[in-house]
Amino acid sequence: MTRIHPTAIVEDGARLGADVMVGPYCHIGPDVEIGDGSALKSHVVVAGRTKIGARARIFPFASLGHEPQDLKYKGEPSTLTIGDDCLIREGVTMNPGTEGGGMQTVIGSRCAFLANSHVGHDCKVGSNVILSNNVMLAGHVAVGDFVIMGGGSAVIQFARVGAHAFVGGLTGLEGDLIPFGTATGNRAHLAGLNLVGLRRRNFERDDINALRRAYRLLFAEEGTLKERVDEVAGEFASNPAVQDVIEFLRGAGDRALCLPRGTGGV
Repeated sequence: MTRIHPTAIVEDGARLGADVMVGPYCHIGPDVEIGDGSALKSHVVVAGRTKIGARARIFPFASLGHEPQDLKYKGEPSTLTIGDDCLIREGVTMNPGTEGGGMQTVIGSRCAFLANSHVGHDCKVGSNVILSNNVMLAGHVAVGDFVIMGGGSAVIQFARVGAHAFVGGLTGLEGDLIPFGTATGNRAHLAGLNLVGLRRRNFERDDINALRRAYRLLFAEEGTLKERVDEVAGEFASNPAVQDVIEFLRGAGDRALCLPRGTGGV
């Protein structure tokens, strides 16, 4: 049974699933869709063409779907889509897309957005992602599955963060971070592989050892990065984890690569 507090405003046209709870002083716009079993604790604002999946838990003063912080935005009917089972804590802001970025911001399922984190316009965030307190994603950022970002970290617009990567607290990331990589510092440098995350997610020892050897080869001093990528791609042709890194490196990115300190030959 859906429960709406008397002080909440749910505008005509809004679509609420079964067993949705809308707490005090929430405001839900006319083009919003909220999935079954979701709970808006209080003082939550959901605006624009926003779709939220099932079983979301959204805490006070979250603002989801208001027009993006892009001065080129002219009111185009862009969207914000959030998957199932997401936790959205106090003061989180998420913006919809823009015409210049594909018109949509997309969030996966089972993500946790901790207090005052921000997802900018046209971002693509995978599933099982954790943004700690005060994390900032600028516009057009792509974040892979199982990424964890430490408190106060920030990602520049158009950067890519590969799956299973870890971004340390207070890190300023202005380049693409490889899958399984760890970035720290301001400005960030590549500080190795996210071995803790790999073990927690039960990657096989052979896969971890393969990633470690591939990492050493990819960021060695000899040759160019393209030459090293081709060499690693051939040596580890049957290893899916290493091939994920190779595919990421070969993909077209708008930003330079986040590299270890002192790396040359790129």
